[in-house]
Amino acid sequence: MKQSTLAFFLIALSFAAVSARAQVVPSATSNSFTLTAGGFGSAFQPDYAGEGIAQTSPNRLYGAGAYVDARVNRWLVAEFEGRWLRYNTYLGINENTYLLGPRVPITTFHRITPYGKFLVGMGNGSFLSGNTFVLSYGGGVDYRLSHRFTLRAFDFEYQQWRLTPVISPYGGSVGLSYKIF
Repeated sequence: MKQSTLAFFLIALSFAAVSARAQVVPSATSNSFTLTAGGFGSAFQPDYAGEGIAQTSPNRLYGAGAYVDARVNRWLVAEFEGRWLRYNTYLGINENTYLLGPRVPITTFHRITPYGKFLVGMGNGSFLSGNTFVLSYGGGVDYRLSHRFTLRAFDFEYQQWRLTPVISPYGGSVGLSYKIF
């Protein structure tokens, strides 16, 4: 009787040890890849007011955009972004950009994460007959609302459109994203 009680106790203890290990994912094997998708609203100074010269427009452009962040590791996030600035136009001038590049989180303090980014891609607008090459430099602050939702509290971009003359639109955006996995 003592041997069967001891055997039962040892088997139960081994099952408990196996199930306890299954409760936590070891930190060395956790998945660091995440995919996040979001949308935002933007206000931009288009740096073009017509007549073929780069000049400050009397109206800011407003519009919507979408972005996808693919986090590869702690220091590297690939960002894909599209922005359509179609509202509050001056002389019917609008701008669209499609950009991608690295976004680097600087640090995380509580739920706040400031970041910097450098994006490249193409842009077009009502004043162009096709697409042009665009460089974009920027940064901002993300605020994690929950495990899945993040508020893009502020995102600033300075763009250089490779035209003749070069135009340099700049502006800010605010948005919300959802962590897919």
